[in-house]
Amino acid sequence: MPKPEFTCRVKVEHLPDRSDEQHHAYAYTITILNTGDVTAQLVGRHWRITDAEGAVQEVRGLAVVGYQPVLKPNEQFEYTSWATIATPHGTMQGTFFCMTDEARPFDVSLSFMLARSQALH
Repeated sequence: MPKPEFTCRVKVEHLPDRSDEQHHAYAYTITILNTGDVTAQLVGRHWRITDAEGAVQEVRGLAVVGYQPVLKPNEQFEYTSWATIATPHGTMQGTFFCMTDEARPFDVSLSFMLARSQALH
């Protein structure tokens, strides 16, 4: 049976022009590559954004930045969005809800840090 699979890459960038002492803004660019054998669509997402003090924001909804891309094998989709947290670093954990062209659901989980690169050294 053909296997659906999406692989994700993430790039995070601190946004100093949208940040201050109480709000730390980060842009994240996610590249989603269909590494499976079948055409599939990203339908929705759920994010848990956690700051360094444990405060959690949850984001759920259909689409990503207004798109529900349909990806054939080896095709990719890239989007950029952003999040604000109350501490200089935190994490994002999420799930993309996807569906094959034969209406078989599958999930793609990912997590990444929200931190300025110099704060990681």
